[in-house]
Amino acid sequence: MKRPSIAHRIRVEAHAVWLAVRDPRTPLLAKLVGLFVAAYALSPIDLIPDFIPVIGLIDDAVLIPAGVWLFEKLVPPELLAEHRATAEAAAERPSSKWGIAIVLALWAGIALLVYEFLMLGYD
Repeated sequence: MKRPSIAHRIRVEAHAVWLAVRDPRTPLLAKLVGLFVAAYALSPIDLIPDFIPVIGLIDDAVLIPAGVWLFEKLVPPELLAEHRATAEAAAERPSSKWGIAIVLALWAGIALLVYEFLMLGYD
C-alpha cells in the first residue's frame, strides 16, 4: 500500500483538528489551540512568507505539526481517533468533475460580468 504524502497527512490532521474543535466533548484549552492550528493552516499569511526559498515553507512544516502534536496531548485519544477517521474518509472521496466544471463556469461568468461592468465606461 502506498504511504500517504506529508501534504496529505497535514491536510487530514488539520481537518481532524477542525472537526474536533467543533465537538462539544473537546476541552476548552484544546479548542483554543485547535482554532489556532486550523486558522494558521488555512491562513494566507505566514510568519515567514512562502516566497522566501526553503525557509518560507519550513514554518508550515514545523508549526502546523507542532500545533497538532500539542492539540493531540490536550484531547482524549479516542475523540481524536474518531475525527481522524472522519477526516481520512473525507479525503478519500472522489472529486466530482462536474462539480469542478460548475465552479469554473461560475468563476468565468463572474469574471465576464466584472469585465463587462468595467468596460461600460469605455464605450
